[in-house]
Amino acid sequence: MGGMAATGRGAEDEGSGARVRVAREARGVSLRGLAGLIGVSPATLSQIEKGRTRLSVSRLDDIAEALNTTAARILEGAEPSPAQATLSAVRHAVRAKAGSAADWRVYGPLGLDPVLSAALEEFLEVGYHGATVRDIASRAGMSVSGMYHYHASKQQMLISILDHTMTDLLARARAARGEGRDPVERFAALIENLALFHTNRRELGFVGASEMRSLDSANRDRIAGRRIAQQRLIDHEVEQAVLSGRFRTDHPHEAARAVVTMCTALSTWWRPGGPYGPEQIAQQYVRFALDLMTSPGPASADRPTPAMPDPGESR
Repeated sequence: MGGMAATGRGAEDEGSGARVRVAREARGVSLRGLAGLIGVSPATLSQIEKGRTRLSVSRLDDIAEALNTTAARILEGAEPSPAQATLSAVRHAVRAKAGSAADWRVYGPLGLDPVLSAALEEFLEVGYHGATVRDIASRAGMSVSGMYHYHASKQQMLISILDHTMTDLLARARAARGEGRDPVERFAALIENLALFHTNRRELGFVGASEMRSLDSANRDRIAGRRIAQQRLIDHEVEQAVLSGRFRTDHPHEAARAVVTMCTALSTWWRPGGPYGPEQIAQQYVRFALDLMTSPGPASADRPTPAMPDPGESR
């Protein structure tokens, strides 16, 4: 019985690993490129694809996120359409550019097309439900029919904006994490990145916080999944720092969510021209986060705390 189970597991790992390779190659991503995106060595990813290293659920989720697909589609062996493959290649190029260690602190122009730029401005001004396709077209300086050449619906505009947001944020987060030599350094870099993003890209952060409820269920689940991937990056470093004795918080799970919420809230109040620029805010927030993680709290804080929801569920 035990031998049969082991053989079955080996066959399952080999099959899922092969499907990962098919999905990677279909999207034009190199072995080394995907390994860098998910934070493993090329040798480890090669062993996964050959079925010699077990493919965990969390690792499969990371791979799916990096390839802009879902775990289910990878395991089903679903091939992307030509349009999807092209979009994936473009997103991979965005990740490569935004995700280099030298660039994750640098912010240039937003890079949205004219329609999405107009839609973003309209959503910021009157909200998703207050915005009309006609007003967005007018702001973009084109006809409604001309605008539909770019984006088929207002819902598609919103999901495109939020996809752009999460692609950029996750690429920067993985690059930031890659600079750290230990869990504390990686945690600090991830928090610095979150604070920099939600000040330099405050418009995207604000729409992401306020309009999740406006997405249809499938799109909402997809963006929530990408937010969970961002949270997991921080959760992992907190857990490792606690295990090594560097962090002393009694509630690492809740503390990790608290510091993420603290950073994402920056987009609701921070404005350029204030007393602190993005870099100063980011350094302050790193100190706040480290203070929270290195303090065990008063003895009265030892009572049980209720379970925290996964990020994205309430938005």
